[in-house]
Amino acid sequence: MDLSTRYLGLALRSPVVASCGPLTGRLDTLAELDDAGVGAVVLPSLFEEQLTHEQLEIDAMLSQSAEGFGEAMSFFPDLSDYNTGPDRYLDLVADAKERLSCPVIASLNGTTEGGWVRYAKLLEEAGADAIELNVYLVAADAEATTEEVEARYTDLVAAVRPEIAVPLSVKVGAQFTSIPASMQRIVAAGADGLVLFNRFYQPDIDLETLEVTPNLVLSTSEEMRLPMRWIAILYGRVQASLALTSGVHTSEDLAKALLAGADVAMTTSAVLKHGAAHVGVLLRELEHWMAEEEYESVTQLKGSVSQEATADPAAFERANYIETLSSYTTPFRT
Repeated sequence: MDLSTRYLGLALRSPVVASCGPLTGRLDTLAELDDAGVGAVVLPSLFEEQLTHEQLEIDAMLSQSAEGFGEAMSFFPDLSDYNTGPDRYLDLVADAKERLSCPVIASLNGTTEGGWVRYAKLLEEAGADAIELNVYLVAADAEATTEEVEARYTDLVAAVRPEIAVPLSVKVGAQFTSIPASMQRIVAAGADGLVLFNRFYQPDIDLETLEVTPNLVLSTSEEMRLPMRWIAILYGRVQASLALTSGVHTSEDLAKALLAGADVAMTTSAVLKHGAAHVGVLLRELEHWMAEEEYESVTQLKGSVSQEATADPAAFERANYIETLSSYTTPFRT
C-alpha cells in the first residue's frame, strides 16, 4: 500500500503530520513521532512577542543601576550569554533536521511585518524544509473594514514570500466573508499551501477572582467537519497544498480528510492523548481500510469525495441543511 503523498512540494512517506504542540518541541518526542511514521513535523510556533519581551527584560536589567553606580554594569555577564533572541528555537530546527528522517516545518507567529520577514529568513537559514505562518488574527477592531482585515493576510504573504526560498504555508482561521475568494488571494500572494483551520481558543472568566483566564480544551473528532467541508470545496479550485487540522483522532478521520481532498491531515490532540505511537495505529488502520475499499495509494483516493467529485455538490455547499434538520428524531416520546 502506497501511503506517500506530496505537501508543499515535499515528498512525504505518509499523510499524517504532527502539528505544532508540546510533543514537537522536544527532540526525544520528535524522534518518537519520526519512528512512528509521520510524514512531517511542525515545530511549535516561534512567537515574536516572546522574543521582544525577553529582549526588553534583559535591557531593563542591564540598565537598572547604570546611573547610580558607574561600575555596576561590569558585574553583569556579556549580553551574548543571555538568550535575547530565537537562538533556542533555531537550535531546535537545526537539531531536528539532523536527527529526523522526515521533513521539518518551522512555525512562525509574528506581530509586525518586519518580525515575520526577519524570523522567516532565520528559520530558513537554520535548515527548515518549509515555514508555516501561523496567523492568529482576531478581528476585534470595530473600525477595521472587512477588506482591511483580510488584506493583512495577503500583505503578510506578499512580504515574506520574496525573502525565502523554501515552501511557505499559511495557517488561517475560518472567519472570512468568503473563504474560497480569500484563500485564492492568499495563494495568489505567494502561499504554497493552506492549513485549515486555526483553533481560536476561547477565554473563560474566573468567578472567584473575576479575571479572564485561558481555557485550553483538546479537540474532538466532531471539529474536523468544518475544515473537511471547506477543503472539499477548495479542492481543485486553489493551486496549493491543502492540510486539514483540528479533530483528526482516528483512522476514519484521516480517511475522510484525504477523501475530501487534503494532502495531509495534521494532529496534535490525538498524540497528546495516546502518545506518539498512535501515529502508527492511524497508518495501519488506514492501510486496512484502503485494502477493503480497493485503494492502492493515497494519491488514488485523495479528493474522490470532494465537491467536484461527489454526486451531490450541494451537500458541501449547503450541508444538506433542510434534510439534516428534518431528519432529526427527538429522543422524547409522546
